[in-house]
Amino acid sequence: MIKKQDQQLLFLLRQNARASISDLARELSLSRSTVQNRIARLEAAGIIRGYSLDVGGEYSANKVEAHVSIKVHQKLTAKTNIALEQIGQVVQLYSVSGEYDLLAIVQAQSLEELSAVLDDIGNLDGVERTNSAVVLETKFKR
Repeated sequence: MIKKQDQQLLFLLRQNARASISDLARELSLSRSTVQNRIARLEAAGIIRGYSLDVGGEYSANKVEAHVSIKVHQKLTAKTNIALEQIGQVVQLYSVSGEYDLLAIVQAQSLEELSAVLDDIGNLDGVERTNSAVVLETKFKR
């Protein structure tokens, strides 16, 4: 279990991982050293594994995203996962329950590129069938 202040700290870091220790301390009404120690403890515990780039602006606004459900031949699951990891437009891959085995989040620069990536996924060894849903609008993202 982590403390409520740690949860608040994680929330603030999700909003802006580049926030200064001073700004975080001010927002949490804690001292700089306390916040620094909490971050170090969360990193050491593996709760904070790293910091990532969140692309925005025109670059992000022009991206096309699709959620692709993938049915895989069970004996080829590992091979399929490795092949999907090699496709740069597949930004996330989840193992899921239900009719499909995997859920891939695919981001492309255009509908044409998205269509080509979907064809590539469908042609991978081990992929039995796919079902895609193109994201029309993001209501919120955390």
